[in-house]
Amino acid sequence: MQRELIAYLDSIKARDPAPRSRWEILIYPGVWALALHRVAHWLFEADLWFLARLVNHISRFLTATDLHPGAIVGSGLFIDHGFSVIGETSVIGDNVTIYQNVTLGGTNPANGIAGKRHPTIEDDVIIGSGAQVLGPITVGKGARIGANAVVTRDVPPGATMVGIPARSTLVDADTLQHFVPYGTPCSERFDPATQQLEILRCEVETLRAKLAELIEARGDRSDEADRQSA
Repeated sequence: MQRELIAYLDSIKARDPAPRSRWEILIYPGVWALALHRVAHWLFEADLWFLARLVNHISRFLTATDLHPGAIVGSGLFIDHGFSVIGETSVIGDNVTIYQNVTLGGTNPANGIAGKRHPTIEDDVIIGSGAQVLGPITVGKGARIGANAVVTRDVPPGATMVGIPARSTLVDADTLQHFVPYGTPCSERFDPATQQLEILRCEVETLRAKLAELIEARGDRSDEADRQSA
């Protein structure tokens, strides 16, 4: 138990340079939100719905995060700052990072149809502040959702999504060798006022790299053809 807690706190430290010690991380509201959710989810699974919601309301009061007791949450979730809403049928994988003011919401709330209404977030996803991920969609492993993006369709693994409605940039998450705060591409310092310029710059850089690869591959084929003809 102690090893698991230390590993969890260290995983947060790896994603957030602000804390100076594990003790500091222990008072993070996101850590408390996850801890109280474990209790609420256990009560929910035991069909003790009122008690589960009571714990949920206490957690929301203390942490400013509304994490429904029915949501399924994997290990290593880091909710930075809080003020987020996560719906009942949400499924969150391992090592997911969610920044402030994020909504994992449902669609068609007036039709009265139960079932899967909220997103499935796979492992290692980063969701930037203010993002809205809506409906029973799947956000693939390692994807990045940029700040203030509105996502209403499935996201492929490793994609970087920005805009309203969200669309994929040409920047693949596999090319990003470091943790990307707020899910924003290319620059760790990302000004929303220059979002379109950042997106275009990323796409140009990616196209240049792909063009260089094509030119190199074509040159290799030409050299091989010359050797064979000789």
